[in-house]
Parts: sequence; C-alpha cells; structure tokens
Amino acid sequence: MKPVVIGTKGTAEAVADESRLAVTVGSGSLRVYATPMMCALMEEAACRAIEAYLEEGETTVGTSLELSHSAATPEGMGVRAEAEIIEVSGREITYSITAYDEKGVIGTCTHKRVQVGAERFLQKTYSKLD
Repeated sequence: MKPVVIGTKGTAEAVADESRLAVTVGSGSLRVYATPMMCALMEEAACRAIEAYLEEGETTVGTSLELSHSAATPEGMGVRAEAEIIEVSGREITYSITAYDEKGVIGTCTHKRVQVGAERFLQKTYSKLD
C-alpha cells in the first residue's frame, strides 16, 4: 500500500428506493431508508477514500463500525455518505463518516478497515469449506 494521507475523503450516493427500505431488507416494518443500507453506503465511501492508495491485488476489509442512525429518510429521497481518513496504524485505516439526506445529517460512524492481499484473504476464507 502506498503511504496514506490523513484527511483523504471519499463519497458515495444512493436513493432511498424500494430496494433500500427497512421493510424490504428486513430491518424494520417501515418504508424508510434502512440502517443496513446506510451502513453499506458508509463503507462504500470509505472504500473510495482509500482506493487510490492500494496496489495491484490489494483491497480493504471492514473490521469495525460504531454507528448511529439519528434521522429517518423517506422513500425516494437522495442520500450520500462522506468518509474521511482520520488515522492509519500499519495496515489499519480509521475513518470518520457522516451520512446525509436532502435535509441534513442522518447518521455518523467511526469505521475501521484493514488492508489485505485479496487472493490470500479469499484463499484463507474459502479454506473453511475444506
């Protein structure tokens, strides 16, 4: 992995459509943007923040999320997540992430990811099937 610059940012956007609602993904009974989908959007933003620093065959895997979903988003509204790299310790990268809908902040998160070799990681993971 190339040297990572603290403060590097990444973003991701989505729409609170049918496929991302709590009632659809099983995280609740309401037609509002689902917490698991906000979490996935936050991880996507984090991945975008680090992608320029990864070498061929490297990737990152999520290891920790400390998340708060503080406001509901209605069906049809746009959402975005903004991730900022705030710390690097060896292969571990820590992010501060905020999610927004069209009216303001809907959630915050501290997220950790670890740089790994993709092929080695998959080999180790799939060895569980042997």
